[in-house]
Amino acid sequence: MKKILLAAAALLSLAVCCKPKASLHPEWTYDTVMYEVNVRQFSPEGTFKGVKAQLPRLEELGVDILWLMPMYKIGEVERKGTLGSYYAISDYCAVNPEFGTMEDFESLLAEAHEYGFKVILDWVANQTAPDHVWMTQRPADFYERDSLGNAIWEYDWTDTRSLNYDNQAVWAAQDSCMRFWLDKGVDGFRCDAAGEMPAEFWLGVLPGLKRDYPEAYLLAEAEKPELADPKTAFDATYAWELHHIMNDIAQGKKNVDDLKDYLARDEARFPAGAFRLMFTSNHDENSWAGTEFERMGDASKVMALLCFTLPGGQPLIYTGQEIGLDRRLAFFEKDPITDWSDNSWTDFWHSLVQLRHNNPALFAGERGGKLEYIQGEPAGVLAFSRSVKGNSVKVWANLTSEEVALADGRTLAAWDYDVQTL
Repeated sequence: MKKILLAAAALLSLAVCCKPKASLHPEWTYDTVMYEVNVRQFSPEGTFKGVKAQLPRLEELGVDILWLMPMYKIGEVERKGTLGSYYAISDYCAVNPEFGTMEDFESLLAEAHEYGFKVILDWVANQTAPDHVWMTQRPADFYERDSLGNAIWEYDWTDTRSLNYDNQAVWAAQDSCMRFWLDKGVDGFRCDAAGEMPAEFWLGVLPGLKRDYPEAYLLAEAEKPELADPKTAFDATYAWELHHIMNDIAQGKKNVDDLKDYLARDEARFPAGAFRLMFTSNHDENSWAGTEFERMGDASKVMALLCFTLPGGQPLIYTGQEIGLDRRLAFFEKDPITDWSDNSWTDFWHSLVQLRHNNPALFAGERGGKLEYIQGEPAGVLAFSRSVKGNSVKVWANLTSEEVALADGRTLAAWDYDVQTL
């Protein structure tokens, strides 16, 4: 009996020591590619049904997460443009009638899940519309106010009013509204302007959401290390600095050394395993700063490749990028994309998605391989490898406007790249 007990104890000890480390993020997130859906401009109708009709196309593209830009009811007071901003919310628990009914949204959500997509919503916690229901239903101290008692706004967001995060009743109200959608089955949130609010709010609310909805994915539009610990805060934060460095390299203002310096600083600043959202475009960049072709020109493809291959990366494709859309989409007006025909850009983005899915070395967070520089290449080439057990990816990216010769005799054209997998 003693031998049996000892053997059982040994087996228990072996099981404990060999137990896989707990994942920092939901299991489904590590190899995913995100697609940002601009519902208003996604179809001539600009509705939930218009998005649902294109789910087969998005499935063929291969993306995994559909991020819906804000689809809640928006304000009418001081509305900008004809249709108003998606980010001026008048009711967090109602849908924008421009897009359809709650039943239409629920139908889209259900069908997206049937296709295997995850769906996250754009959460706008920093401010509401001036005519949000809370203006009359909640105490006056729900909003930041000036010395005369007037609710105020930030920047030029005159169609909004800033919430008062010194009042923890605001925290509870936000928490309740987020749970409303999680209970409907959404898979998480992209949190708008998350860095504008006190970190204490997120650190006070998110642990409870993570406990009660452990499969939810949380993305912050912020670049703050204190918000990037996946155990207590967000799964992913924006790599805004990387985005601007890529723009500057494409415009000849910075070079590979600047990018290497950034990568070293980013690794040192952010918690191990944190995801970093990487992109060449999104709704803000496209509408206000310009398309990737305006900002990056011929370098847009190699910069997109880096978003799919650099460590920690959670890559993003924005509405229209997969067809090479070369115009800015209006923000406050109807400006739909009407021709979604596949072309060479569709093939390009599909190839990046496949590269990501097929190579565990490129997975995000702690699952992916560590970056190792390949030595001996020209100064303008970012050459690196990432490896995990059974898989290795090597990347040579020419980040100059000139043809270069690699150490092994291969040549790369201006802004070209080569990728090898093993």
